[in-house]
Amino acid sequence: MAVKKDKKEPISSRLSVVTGMRLIMFFLILVLSVSFLFSVFWIVQRERKNSAVREAENTIRSLEDSISAEIKRNKELSRLVMIDGEVVRFLRSPSDEIEIGMIDNTRYSILAILNVTTLVDSVFIFRDDGQFLNTSRDRYSLNFDRMGEESWQVPILKEKGGAIVMVNAGGAIFKVKGRPLVTIGRVIYDISTQQKTGMLFMNVSASLLDGKIDAITNGRLAIFGKDMTYISGDTTLKNYVDPAECTTATDYKIITDAKKRYVLTYKLASDMPMILACAVEIGNGFVMYETIYVLLMLILIFGASIAIAGGYISKNITTPIYELTTALEHSREAGRLENIDLKIPDNEVGLLKDSYNGMVERVNVLYEKDIENEQVIRRAEMRVLQEQIKPHFLYNSLETIGYMAMDAGAENVYSALETLGSFYRNFLSKGDREIPFGREINIVKDYLSLQKLRYGDIIEDEYDIGEGTEECIIPKLILQPIVENSIYHGIRMKGEGGVIAIRSRIEGNFLHIYIKDTGIGMSQEKIDAILNPERPAEPEEGPESESFGLWGTVERIRYWSGMTDVVKIRSELGEYTEIEFIIPEKREVK
Repeated sequence: MAVKKDKKEPISSRLSVVTGMRLIMFFLILVLSVSFLFSVFWIVQRERKNSAVREAENTIRSLEDSISAEIKRNKELSRLVMIDGEVVRFLRSPSDEIEIGMIDNTRYSILAILNVTTLVDSVFIFRDDGQFLNTSRDRYSLNFDRMGEESWQVPILKEKGGAIVMVNAGGAIFKVKGRPLVTIGRVIYDISTQQKTGMLFMNVSASLLDGKIDAITNGRLAIFGKDMTYISGDTTLKNYVDPAECTTATDYKIITDAKKRYVLTYKLASDMPMILACAVEIGNGFVMYETIYVLLMLILIFGASIAIAGGYISKNITTPIYELTTALEHSREAGRLENIDLKIPDNEVGLLKDSYNGMVERVNVLYEKDIENEQVIRRAEMRVLQEQIKPHFLYNSLETIGYMAMDAGAENVYSALETLGSFYRNFLSKGDREIPFGREINIVKDYLSLQKLRYGDIIEDEYDIGEGTEECIIPKLILQPIVENSIYHGIRMKGEGGVIAIRSRIEGNFLHIYIKDTGIGMSQEKIDAILNPERPAEPEEGPESESFGLWGTVERIRYWSGMTDVVKIRSELGEYTEIEFIIPEKREVK
């Protein structure tokens, strides 16, 4: 029965692996197909959008070039008008000599120049004394207050006789009925005296811009002023153009109008205060079908590759791994670590089998060695128990010597021996590795009492032990090395009396211990070396070895607490050094 059961399990397991591989293959083909369809859809949409963007950019560039060329021709006409003899005579004549005949002659002379075009709506000539003439019989509204503003005059004067393009003369000249006009303005200077004699404003009819837009059949076009004043074209595009976004560089965005998607391209015309906009529908534009064919070929090649790879994986990976795992399971159920003897292809799976057999041999060797080590540990523990007896002899001897000193009247010697005995009792702490913080404070107090016998009054100690901190459990002997370091490498090196202050408090779930001395201080370089976890465990002789006790204490606390950030050091050279330990709050010994 058991044999039949063992034969069925491998077949069932193998079928599940094969089924899993088939599911993986099916999943890969499904993902690839979906990715292909998504890629085709994305490519088509991208190409249609890019095609619309290119068409809109070319259209708006063509419109700008066409308008610029026409404006340039009208600038030349304005220059001819400016140097016309009748115009010059009108501007040079004294105010009292200006009469209707002179104004009519000047007007007829200007109209003769404008006979070459029908797109100039009117020409205004302003004298410096305020008199002016107009070549058109249409009604116009003039804003003389606007003309008097510095912000209006500066751009025109800045050109020094050159032409400047404006809309409605920069808000100074309006046609009473009709759309805004494109105005070419110039300051007129006397050719002899180079003094300013007047200003010329040539208003170009909106039909010029209408004609340029009608000549372009691609997309919906519109022209606006910089303040979004409608000039020509599709007025509905005004709802989608933000003048704050317009620059001389062409930009675009996708809009939806009447349930259709458009690429809206817009820009600020160069040297003209006009915003040009073009909307091209994103429709059945040009698509790179060659890319789709390439993707289809790739998916077919990939599908065939998956089939071939599946067969190879089943023969060389899946089946050998199944046989290997079955042998491992039998070994586990038998409770033995034995070598596996299977015919497996000489590849990574075969290497896995050989590695397992090598591991089994290594584990068996380590198992035997572990037994031997356990015996060594037992003997070491017995030796430690024996060593615990020796401190009692030391305590008894110190106590006997103390009584002898008391009988001899040497009370100071008795006090010193009593302090030394107390120090070693706390120091040894019955072999404990963890002690209450209060006992650690007693060790430091005894240690400092003994040091004062040697150094006298140059050492003072202060304690500010926070409530509830004395019962906290800490690693033994983390304060005494720091205090010793403060004496020998801090206060004593300063050559004058000093104070060692110890305080503690609990914040959150952490015990904070501060040891501060008024010694020579430490440099930042030395502090960084102490806090560096990569510091060598046994530094060479020299200044680096002076802080080894502190570094070793920090490493002990890191190991004991399982934390890295357990210490902070603050120091000022020649003034003080303060070390702060941050230890997790514990109330019970491990």
